[in-house]
Amino acid sequence: MKGLVAIITGAGTGIGAATAEALATRGVKVVLVGRRPAPLSEVAAAIAAQGGEAVCHPADVSDYAAMEQVAADALARYGRIDILVSNAAIHDVSSPADGDPARWRQVLETNALGGFHIIRAVLPGMYARGAGHVVIVASVSGRITYVGEPVYVASKHALVAFGECLRQEASPRGVRVTLLEPGLVDTPLIDNPFAQELKKTVTPLQPADCARAICFALEQPPHCAVNEIVLRPVQQVL
Repeated sequence: MKGLVAIITGAGTGIGAATAEALATRGVKVVLVGRRPAPLSEVAAAIAAQGGEAVCHPADVSDYAAMEQVAADALARYGRIDILVSNAAIHDVSSPADGDPARWRQVLETNALGGFHIIRAVLPGMYARGAGHVVIVASVSGRITYVGEPVYVASKHALVAFGECLRQEASPRGVRVTLLEPGLVDTPLIDNPFAQELKKTVTPLQPADCARAICFALEQPPHCAVNEIVLRPVQQVL
C-alpha cells in the first residue's frame, strides 16, 4: 500500500488512531480528521517519529462543508484519495423515556450523518478514478438490538444499511466497501456505566485488533472485496 493516501475520521484516539499508525507503517500517507487538534497532533507526531507521513485536519464530521474541505485539501496536497476510513463516533446511554433529545441529535449527526458526509465528499473522486476503498467502522450494535443504548444502536444500524447500499452502487464502479463491526473495544467510547458492566465478564478488544482487521481488508488484491468483518471479544455473546 506504499504511496496510497487515506483519510481517517475520528483519528485522534482509539480505532482511528491505531488505524492511522498501522497504515502509516505500511507507507500510506494519512490525513487525520477529528474535532480536537491536540490528539490529532499527538498521533501525527507518533507517525512522524516512525518515519511516516501524516497531516492533521481538525474538523467536525457533522459539518458537511468541513468534510468537503477535507477532501479538497487532500486532493490538492496529494492528487488522490485511495482509502477512506469513516470512524468518528460518540456514545449515549439512555432510555427512550428519559434520554436527552439534544444528545440524541449529536449522536445521530456524528455517527450516522457524519459518516454519510465524509463518504459523500470523497466518493465522486473515487468514482472518477474508478478505484478506491471505503471502510465504515460500524459496530455489532448495528446488527443486533438490546436495552440501554437505543440511539447509539439506531445510529450504527443506519451506518450498516448505508454501507450495504453503498456497496451495491460502488462495486461496479471499482470502489470496494468494507463494513467493520466490532464488539466491545477498549477506547474512550466505553467510559460509561453500560460498557463498564460488560467489562466485568468480557475482555475488550484493543484498537490495534480493529486496525489489523481493517488492514487485512485493504491489503486484499484488487479483484477481492472483504465486504463485512464482525469482530467480537471471545466472551461477548451479543
